[in-house]
Amino acid sequence: MSRQQQTTKLVKIRSVNDPSKFGVGATTLSELVKKSCQLLKIPVSGSRVCLYEDGTQLTEEYFRRLPINTELVLLAKGQHWNGFLSDIRRLLDVDNYSAQLIDEAKNFLANDPSARRRKVLGDLLLNLKDRSEIEDRAEDEDWFEGVNSRFKTKSAFLKYNCESRIRGYLKEVDGFIRTVSSARQQAKCRKVVDGLTARLKAAAYNGCYFDRMEKEARRLCSREGWFSCQGAYDEEDCDLLHSINPYGNRESRILFSTWNLDHRIEKKRSILPTLVQALQERGSGDINVDYFYRLLFTTDNLKLVHIVCHKKGAHELACDPRRIYKAAKRTR
Repeated sequence: MSRQQQTTKLVKIRSVNDPSKFGVGATTLSELVKKSCQLLKIPVSGSRVCLYEDGTQLTEEYFRRLPINTELVLLAKGQHWNGFLSDIRRLLDVDNYSAQLIDEAKNFLANDPSARRRKVLGDLLLNLKDRSEIEDRAEDEDWFEGVNSRFKTKSAFLKYNCESRIRGYLKEVDGFIRTVSSARQQAKCRKVVDGLTARLKAAAYNGCYFDRMEKEARRLCSREGWFSCQGAYDEEDCDLLHSINPYGNRESRILFSTWNLDHRIEKKRSILPTLVQALQERGSGDINVDYFYRLLFTTDNLKLVHIVCHKKGAHELACDPRRIYKAAKRTR
């Protein structure tokens, strides 16, 4: 053997199921396997060693080129390692998380300067106590803390949450028409508002968007309750991959209230002024109420967005009165 091959290499070894690491010195890969198997009480036959970072299996040549104190994993026959993702998967398979684990995640989050790692740690910490599989109040009282006792299921409350947002939009429409000075114009606007209200009542105020029990085509979440940010009003999707499951725990439920149902074509700057303009030039009977209904209260014009993706400045998209007039003619 050459002098380089005879040099003892110091590494850190662990098993698949135990994160505890042990220092081991060996001159060859085969010697490392034997010592590690003896240390970790794993049969030598069929065992091999891989990198902790990405699961790359070691050869004798690769072993000789390893830096000192490289982290390795000893694999018994039939075992596999998918890099650090295997550790994450193992953690997520555990039903009960210790307070120590949560505290450590918080410490990392507070001290890590990397924005990307902070996001990953934040998302992981937020979902450590996930209980999204539970629906009934009696089985997850913590989730319902601060929620009116009339709500017995998570889906019922989140459906109501969505209904409340849509009702708020209707209230804004009603408030806007009160700014119109002419009593005659207000009367015409009132007919349109009544028509919008009737459609919303028939659709149960579109509470289905947040209700995971609804049919897939009607809800914005997965059956498990996961919502994904749809990106800013002028983008196709969310580059930051924001996601949340308000069904998982109380913290996620509260945080979900900061997500917005954002109008791509703006409600106050574009839709409502255009509605008033159309009513000034035409009668209420000439207005396509269904068109305004879709713009104001449906996902034809609404996008669910994380607060970071909610652009509060004026949207470049505008409501074209000519399009409304064309739509109005089709209703005659």
